Amino acid sequence: MKPLPSISIIIPSYNQAEFIETTILSVLEQGYPALEVIVIDGGSTDGTLDILRQYDDRLTWISELDRGQAHAINKGLALASGGVVAFLNSDDVYAPGALHAVGAYFAEHPQAQWLTGRCIIVNESGREIRKAITAYKHLWLAFRSYGVLKVLNYISQPATFWRRGLLDEVGNLNEDLRFTMDYEYWLRIGQRYRLHTLRQRLAGFRLYAASKSGGGYEEQFAEEMTVCRRFSSPLVVQLHRLHNALILGVYRVQRR
Repeated sequence: MKPLPSISIIIPSYNQAEFIETTILSVLEQGYPALEVIVIDGGSTDGTLDILRQYDDRLTWISELDRGQAHAINKGLALASGGVVAFLNSDDVYAPGALHAVGAYFAEHPQAQWLTGRCIIVNESGREIRKAITAYKHLWLAFRSYGVLKVLNYISQPATFWRRGLLDEVGNLNEDLRFTMDYEYWLRIGQRYRLHTLRQRLAGFRLYAASKSGGGYEEQFAEEMTVCRRFSSPLVVQLHRLHNALILGVYRVQRR
């Protein structure tokens, strides 16, 4: 087997004391041999720093005011030394064995520049929810189509990794975006390189009322439309708008 690449995981955080230790342990307990964990905290006041201090010898962390999530991730990427990088929000988790699967794939496929896998949605207690939405995303993921990606974002951010060298080609995340900095980044990478996929589950995305993704779907989709217009023809923009309307309708039904 070819040598596994080093992996750097960036964890942006702000007042996530309730979940961040679970997130950190989901990374550290992977047992990956060449792992760098960098937590970029935005100046938490809820006990997060006490948790981070418990792991001083196993990760790197800083806590200071920042300009938002994308800025925090970019700060972490600037510090990263791994050959493969990713970011994991401070309430999400990796599935057991995820990093070994990712490292092995990159080692065996030197042409692969970015890689994603399957991801489930979990609630505050870690129970899987919204299985139909997960199945829908996995359906489109199987096609790996860049054209489809312009219409709907079937890539799950917590399950996505890329080679650090892409930062020199594609640049950093767009700090002007609040909800869709990952989607915009996938569209930039996808212009240059084919997406590679793993069929196994790599991560869990936590969704709950207080999370950024737990509400404000209208605002999120409006920002997504702005991103879509930068990369797509008017016809594709209309298809994206129709798809967003469909998904919003489903979400509204689920709230009842």
